[in-house]
Amino acid sequence: MTDTLRVRNMRFFAFHGLLPEEARLGQKFEVDVDLRLPLAAAGVSDDPTRTVDYAQLFTVVEGIVNGERRFGLVEAIAEAVARAIGEAFPSVASACVRVRKPNPPVAGHFDGLEIEIERVFDRA
Repeated sequence: MTDTLRVRNMRFFAFHGLLPEEARLGQKFEVDVDLRLPLAAAGVSDDPTRTVDYAQLFTVVEGIVNGERRFGLVEAIAEAVARAIGEAFPSVASACVRVRKPNPPVAGHFDGLEIEIERVFDRA
């Protein structure tokens, strides 16, 4: 399958991180997702029910990033997002999730850090 649906740079303000200041002050997080799923039927029929609802996808991601659970690691956020996508969208075969911290609390100058994971969903 070669079909990919991408949603780029969803932005959130949340309170994740290992340091107490991160829990108290919060910071920006950015999330990208690439979903692998068959899109030919949606393209031919022009039927939105044959693809992933982008608004619903945003809501799923937002529910993880801005949800009640506080994560220490960006890796854990990415894993939770991927799992939630797999549960919410049965037509998705796999998801690549990127989570960025544009301004991590590190003494140094760089553009931020990014974690990328890919998960394949067993639909058998």
